[in-house]
Amino acid sequence: MSRALIDLLNQYANNPRLEELAVPVRGHDVIRHPMLNKSTAFAAAERIALGLDGLLPYQKNSIEIQAQRSYESMVRKPDPLERYIGLAGLQDRNEHLFYRVLVDNLEEFMPIVYTPTVGLAVQQFSHHFRRARGIWVTPAHRGSIAQVLNNAARGLDVRLLVVTDNESILGIGDQGAGGIAIAIGKLALYCACAGIHPVMALPVSLDVGTDNPTLLEDPLYLGWRHARLRGEDYEALVEEFVAAVHEVLPTAVVQWEDFRKNNALMILDRYRDVVPSFNDDIQGTGAMATAGVMSALRVTESGVAEQRIVIHGAGAAGLGIARQLRAALQATGMTADAARQAMAVLDSRGLLVGQAFREVYKCELAWDEAFEGSLGLDAGHRDLLSVVRAFKPTVLIGTSGQPGAFNEAVVKTMYEHCSRPVILPLSNPTDYTEARPADLMAWTEGQALVATGSPFEPVQYHGKTHRIGQGNNVFVFPGIGLGALAAKASAITDGMINAAVMALAEAVTDAELADGLLFPATSRLRSVSRSVGLAVMEHAVAEGVADPTIAALDVEGRRRHLSDMIWEPYYRRYSAG
Repeated sequence: MSRALIDLLNQYANNPRLEELAVPVRGHDVIRHPMLNKSTAFAAAERIALGLDGLLPYQKNSIEIQAQRSYESMVRKPDPLERYIGLAGLQDRNEHLFYRVLVDNLEEFMPIVYTPTVGLAVQQFSHHFRRARGIWVTPAHRGSIAQVLNNAARGLDVRLLVVTDNESILGIGDQGAGGIAIAIGKLALYCACAGIHPVMALPVSLDVGTDNPTLLEDPLYLGWRHARLRGEDYEALVEEFVAAVHEVLPTAVVQWEDFRKNNALMILDRYRDVVPSFNDDIQGTGAMATAGVMSALRVTESGVAEQRIVIHGAGAAGLGIARQLRAALQATGMTADAARQAMAVLDSRGLLVGQAFREVYKCELAWDEAFEGSLGLDAGHRDLLSVVRAFKPTVLIGTSGQPGAFNEAVVKTMYEHCSRPVILPLSNPTDYTEARPADLMAWTEGQALVATGSPFEPVQYHGKTHRIGQGNNVFVFPGIGLGALAAKASAITDGMINAAVMALAEAVTDAELADGLLFPATSRLRSVSRSVGLAVMEHAVAEGVADPTIAALDVEGRRRHLSDMIWEPYYRRYSAG
């Protein structure tokens, strides 16, 4: 790209309210650039000024007509993966139109651009590859990762990276280079829900190989065809990457995504103060689930300190949820020991007890044997049903990836001692969910308060319709990113994450709760993300991690500052630059 075009795109990204852009390129160079292309929406005067006369059909369409045409094209495709491919193609051609279609149809298309359909796109990445988006950093780039980032940024003001090493993609595990589809999908939701300008977004795959034999044996596989890098070599590559981000993109916020739990914890703890960053699988999931519990307690009219919580799944998501709920419990004045005893955490082998774990982080989640014994449990009775029977939980959360784990016996046993059980089977995609909402309603006589990790249709039970809220991190991470960018924060603190929790819980309306939703309606994501972003920005100011220029503004000034950052997907006027 020319320097003039880079300057224009940066001007637009940093001033998204601009109504006219002076475009320095002509002809096909205009319509081939996805951020400039308006296709049939170019006015007659624009076509003449930019050398487009005769290069497009005569008729001028508004973006609304174009969106209608694009929507009809997408819904004619019966296969979700084909819809994903169609939307990706639209994004590659015309970013304004792509986001107009997505924003206007969030509830319908979010499951396409993200979970569950994105899981299929990841698995089939090398078989439907059409155009590169983002960057793949491999061990072959060691010593030159800063240059790779420079190649990607090209002088653009990139402010937001979603970075994955592809090892723990949703519930489908190690997917190699195809994991970048997750980063692309997450950034699409940042732009659609929080109004982050697309120019500022960069998806990154740390393609350090794969241990997936299907990929390694596939002649079409596009990734670095080696066994997955481990140990010191892996850590050295991550270290160089973070240093490159700090050097090349010093204002960028990093979201770590779908790393295996030990690497996820290591990277989060080691680098969260080097670059402003957070791990969505740990902190985002913890914030989302805690907000869902807080919403449910508005229905049961009880406090968080009164709850007994079972978390089935002790990976990164389970750890994040446990940490966030523990913080909520201790905020009520509960001691650390009491907060630990208020939560039972199970992994694939059962209830965590003692301190003898290969994964050290599990020690912070485990009960001691004395407390286990006080409930009548022992080493032979640490399965989920035994724990539910003895512990009598009021909240049951699933992050195990074990379909059907919340079976009839488990749920009915919970319901025997809890009249309004809170049940959150959060594993996704859909085939991995711990329970289906229709079964949960049937087993609890319609009394369960339910949210799931994947989308489900409303449930009819005895004449009442129960809407099922999707406990998706999309309610949290766009607002965290927006708030951190608005604050120009030097770090993303635990307090900022907790501010996101409280803002999300408060965003659920009484009418939504009455319909069964524990999370806001998906159609309200854009306003909810703004509320979360405001709360995160204000907490950054309160904690002293915001840029002094932002902290110096009054509250109303900061609100205007954040609002002025939010990009809206409509066409601007063009003149010849």
